[in-house]
Amino acid sequence: MEQRHLGRTGLRVSRIGLGTLTWGRDTDEHDAADLLKTFWEAGGTLVDTADVYGGGEAEYLLGQLIEGLVPRRDLVIATKAGSVPDPDRRFDGSRAHLLSALDASLARLGTDYVDLWQVHAFDPATPLDETLQALDIAVTSGRARYAGVSNFCGWQLAKAGTWQLAAPGIRTRLASTQMEYSLLQRGVEREVLPAALDLGIGLLPSSPLGRGVLTGKYRKATPADSRGASDHMAPFVAPYLDDAATRIVDAVTTAADGLAVTPLQVALAWIRDRPGVAAPIIGARNSQQLTAALSVEALSLPDEICQALDDVSAPVHRYPDQDWSTL
Repeated sequence: MEQRHLGRTGLRVSRIGLGTLTWGRDTDEHDAADLLKTFWEAGGTLVDTADVYGGGEAEYLLGQLIEGLVPRRDLVIATKAGSVPDPDRRFDGSRAHLLSALDASLARLGTDYVDLWQVHAFDPATPLDETLQALDIAVTSGRARYAGVSNFCGWQLAKAGTWQLAAPGIRTRLASTQMEYSLLQRGVEREVLPAALDLGIGLLPSSPLGRGVLTGKYRKATPADSRGASDHMAPFVAPYLDDAATRIVDAVTTAADGLAVTPLQVALAWIRDRPGVAAPIIGARNSQQLTAALSVEALSLPDEICQALDDVSAPVHRYPDQDWSTL
């Protein structure tokens, strides 16, 4: 699998990442082992997790598989901290919480360091410079090699990235930002992506297949074994089952038919090769699904197909996202 630099850093990652959102909940240890082995054998390196995935079980499962199944040195392990199970405070970006969470993640993962440590979301109750100082401490202490953020809107990312660049050699520059991005969700193109490109921050798209909808599996009905049919994941899929999404999925399917490939391959190739994208994160449920996704490595979409997909899925950009003088 082709390797790419993560943003304007020296860290190289596989251009498809493996997500672990369902590990320890819907994905048991046997399926997790199959997924990791399949990913590694295909040349994949970037494995993304978080301290809240499966209540910590995702990190624990990954830690159990390191060395016994896949050498630690062959993986770029990324995890996140900052989400908390508190109905009154969804995110805690305080230095105290973040550094304690990192130590707990390292213990579950059974490793001395993570390759990429990310703040899971912006915390409006904590000064941003305090949150970012936790990243600096993590890197200077050797507990993290690189640092990034997740779910930061445009102004938040621009402020954080600029703050970190203001004192080179003292503060660690942001390597990445993880955001939902797909043909069904192109909101990051308004302000997040321009900020990331300007600051040299690599984009790691989550849900690159539109929460599974872009595979075409929901065109006629909801499959009984799909996330859309599960009690706890159905609300996650539902927003992308409207008429607008249907038009986009139909276009993806038409393109796939013309290229003699699958809708999954078309949707994934489109997002993988967007400007600023380092590696889409795939959350496959089993090794068969993952193998299907990894088969996109050999596919590059023709310019005409990319343009058609751009047109049918184009988000609305109005003032002030576009040049106001043209309005």
